[in-house]
Amino acid sequence: MSPKPTGHLRGNDLILTRTFRAPIDDVWTSVTKSENTALWFGSWEGDAGPGKIGRLQLVHEKGRPWTNVTIEACEAPRRLVVTMKDDYGEWRIEVTLTQTDDTTELRFVQHLSDRKLAGDIGPGWEYYLDMLVAAREGKALPSFEDYYPSQKAHYLEGA
Repeated sequence: MSPKPTGHLRGNDLILTRTFRAPIDDVWTSVTKSENTALWFGSWEGDAGPGKIGRLQLVHEKGRPWTNVTIEACEAPRRLVVTMKDDYGEWRIEVTLTQTDDTTELRFVQHLSDRKLAGDIGPGWEYYLDMLVAAREGKALPSFEDYYPSQKAHYLEGA
């Protein structure tokens, strides 16, 4: 059974959120420390900080490819903006964390060059963010086949 898609489009921005019962610093390490990102997205190497270029290995993708990542902004523990380039184009991604009481909301935004790309990209980010949730909770990781192509129509409707 396919998980229900949660993301939406606003202009050319693809927006998804996840909520964690955890302090902001704890969630920040899940999205910035290489040993933690390796559990749900990919490990990275290089210097961290605005203007720095690192390398990210997409460990859950076929062939486990490496890609360069430029850190555009890093305001720990609240905001991270990166740009990645690969065979599919340039990816500008912004992650914002907000803590209210004992809950932290992660807001993920990918700035798309074309809204019609959301049908292919949206399900992938649903998958990766659910991987983050599963990794943090010590649960079994989801299968990409549960997300794509079943969620494609949800994102194309907003395009």
